Amino acid sequence: QVQLVESGGGLVQPGGSLSLSCAASESIGSFNAMGWYRQAPGKQRELVARITTGGSTNYADSLKGRFTISSDNAKNMMYLQVTTLKPEDTAVYYCSATLFIGGELYRYWGQGTQVTVSS
Repeated sequence: QVQLVESGGGLVQPGGSLSLSCAASESIGSFNAMGWYRQAPGKQRELVARITTGGSTNYADSLKGRFTISSDNAKNMMYLQVTTLKPEDTAVYYCSATLFIGGELYRYWGQGTQVTVSS
């Protein structure tokens, strides 16, 4: 069972920066891809950014420029750097990983970390 644990959330002032981390219980090189999602109150969970095993990245169009996803295979970690935070970035941020097992794609989720942007 893959376990993902997020950390780094908290209260940040508008315009500030934040770094989120996701620790995986096994080698992230075995994953098809990893990603960050977020869910604001009353809204659906949405993709923030995604990174494949080969290092290819893609971002939600509306978030390009302020969010940077990265990973460290040696440490089994994934990161999300966020700059120029806005109140609308307030959400629970989730780490996700997809893994092929027996020809089927499985998705795993972390428990989430709260990010609140407020003065």
